[in-house]
This record gives sequence, structure tokens and C-alpha cells, in this order.
Amino acid sequence: MKSTLRELQGASPGYYLLLGGLALVAVAGLGAAWFMEHHGHIVTGMNNQVVWGLPHVFAVFLVVAASGALNVASMASVFGKAEFKPLGPLSGLLAIALLLGGLTVLMLDLGRPDRLVVAMTHFNFKSIFALNIFLYSGFMGFVIAYLWTMMERRMNRYTPLAGFFAFVWRMALTTGTGSIFGFLVARQAYDSALLAPLFIALSLSYGLAVFILVLMLAFQGSGRPLGDALMARFARLQVIFIAAGLYFVLVYHLTNLYFTKHHDFERFILLEGGLHTTLFWLGQVLLGGVLPMLLLLHPRIGQMRLRIAASATLVVGGGFAQMYVTIIGGQAFPLVLFPGRQVSSSFFDGVVNPYSPSLPEWLLGFGGVAIAGLIVTLALKFLGFLPERLDDVALQASNTAHAAVSP
Repeated sequence: MKSTLRELQGASPGYYLLLGGLALVAVAGLGAAWFMEHHGHIVTGMNNQVVWGLPHVFAVFLVVAASGALNVASMASVFGKAEFKPLGPLSGLLAIALLLGGLTVLMLDLGRPDRLVVAMTHFNFKSIFALNIFLYSGFMGFVIAYLWTMMERRMNRYTPLAGFFAFVWRMALTTGTGSIFGFLVARQAYDSALLAPLFIALSLSYGLAVFILVLMLAFQGSGRPLGDALMARFARLQVIFIAAGLYFVLVYHLTNLYFTKHHDFERFILLEGGLHTTLFWLGQVLLGGVLPMLLLLHPRIGQMRLRIAASATLVVGGGFAQMYVTIIGGQAFPLVLFPGRQVSSSFFDGVVNPYSPSLPEWLLGFGGVAIAGLIVTLALKFLGFLPERLDDVALQASNTAHAAVSP
């Protein structure tokens, strides 16, 4: 039994309601970007100390999740897991959509998007930002080629090779994203090579959570069967990925606690940081890590769709909390201009930097999410990215056929 890819059929009111809602949020986000561009960043909560605001939280989360969303396709073509093969095209589509949504927010938030051509033609190769331009564009190209080999029957024999290059490139992409912060030696919150593997581990968790939510919504909305065995495998993978992310977070903070110069920052994040401390312990660790793991450890988890959806939603929410703590909390902690000395002036030196996101920042961030959602929603309607069925019978038949042809 071979799974056939089909576009969404019919004219469901729910589909067009979702499409209209996403379009409305995307337009609001673009309007917010124009408002900030016209009036300047003075209308935002950003300042001279916190220069990367809430839109960067959305952008980095979407870029990191894009890398992880491709993992489902990689497990099929790179690691030989036949049960995930029918979901490879959806995995690639989601990776492209999330990356485009994140880069849209990033481009519109930095200011002067009209000068993007200059940034793409004049490079300082000592800057990680310049290297990331190649990582982003290369990831897009590799995933498009990967999708072509999966969906064009004549090119199927090249799918493992394309999948391998896409897998290697997405690892490089996430390493580069983590290194944006890891190479900032001036800030105590960053300045660590551990941020690269941490972001790789987080991408697996975030990407799979987003993939599960999209998969469940698409199959539920189109009335297509989705097997318990497949959902149980996703749940077990999610537990492993969450545990890996928590492990690297633990190692990162233990490493900082080992060095005396980072003790003040660790005290700020773990004990005295107010909102940042609350988001770390309650949002990132408890709701985004420990609770989803406990929910997914049930022996019959494949049959508990609401629990799986709730866990994936918690992981996504915890991911935004973690990005907020990493990006905003890292800037809120004051720069150490003179080590071993106390610095005080009228320009916020030596004090915790305040930041409160404005409405335009929220709208721009959600606008990027909506753009990613629009890409996925329209692609599923007009192109064959979804299998007709993924029930347990189809999954078993696929595994049997794969075993029969394997050497």
C-alpha cells in the first residue's frame, strides 16, 4: 500500500475562515512594520540598551523551528525510517514557510528593508551576520531541491543525496543562528560555544512541536485518517528532544556558574530577574519542558490526541519564553564595561535595562507567524503535500514494503 499525496479537497468554511484570519494578521503585521518604519523605533519598547526586541524573539524562534521541522523528512531519507517518508514533503514545506516567516520579521524589524540588496551584495566575512545570509539562502535552495526530488517521480533516486545535503546544511544553519549570540563576547549572557549545540537541540524540539500541530490540524480538517502508532512515535521523539534541550540548558548554566565572572548574570536570570526569572522557571523549564515530558510519557499516548496537541502547544509556548529570556534577558543585564569596578552614570550604566514591548512589535511578530501559516495553508490547498491516509494499516504496509526492498 503506497501513500498518495493529494491536495485539500472541497470548500470548507473552516478552511477559508483560517485563511482569512491568517491574512488579516499578516496585513496587521505589515501595517505595524510600516508604522515603525515611518515613525522610527521610538514607537517601540526598544532603546539604546535593548536593541533586539520582541520581533527578534519571533524571528529567531521561527528560524530555529524551520531547521527542526525538516527533521521529519531527514529521518526518512537520511536515517531510513520508512514510516516518515510520506510526510517528507510536508516537512520540507513547513521548513520553507517557517524560514520565510522568520526572515520577513527579521528584515522588517531591523529597519531600512529597502537596503537589503546592499546587505546581500557587500559582505564582511568576519561577521556572523554576513555568513548567515549564505546559510539562510543555501537552506532555502537545498530544501527546494529536496522537495523536487521527493515529489517528482523521475528524481526519486536522488532523494537520499538531496536529503543528506539538506540535513548537513540545516545543522550549519542552526549552528550559525546560535553563534550569533555565542560570538557576542561583550555580553555575559552570551559568549559561549555551548549556544550552538543548544540551538540545535532546541530546533529539534520546536520544529517537531510545530510539525505535530500542523499535521494534526491538517488531517483533522480534511478528515484523513491518522494512526495511533505514528503519533506515539512522534510523542516518543518529542520526549527525547525536550530532554536534550533541557540537558543543554542545564550544562550552559552550570558552565556559567563555574566561572566567577558570570555569577552576577546567573543570579539575575535564575533568582533576581523579575519577569525574566519567571519566564525561565515557569515558562521555559516547567511549562515548556517538564510538563510536556510528563504528559507524553503515558503508555497509550498515541490514542490521546488532545494530550499530544497540548504538549506540542506547551513546547511552542516554552520556546517563545526561552527565546525571550535568551534575547531580551541577555540584553537587559548591564554590560560589564570595567571588570571588577562598579559603574554608575545617568546613561543606565550598571543598572538593569528596562524593556516593554509595544503593540506594533507584537503585531509584527504575529504577522511573521501568519505569513508562515498562509504559505502552508495555500500550498496544502493547491499542491499535493499531504498523504491521503496515515492510519496504522497504511503505516504497517509501508514498513513491510520498505523491508522487502531493503538489502
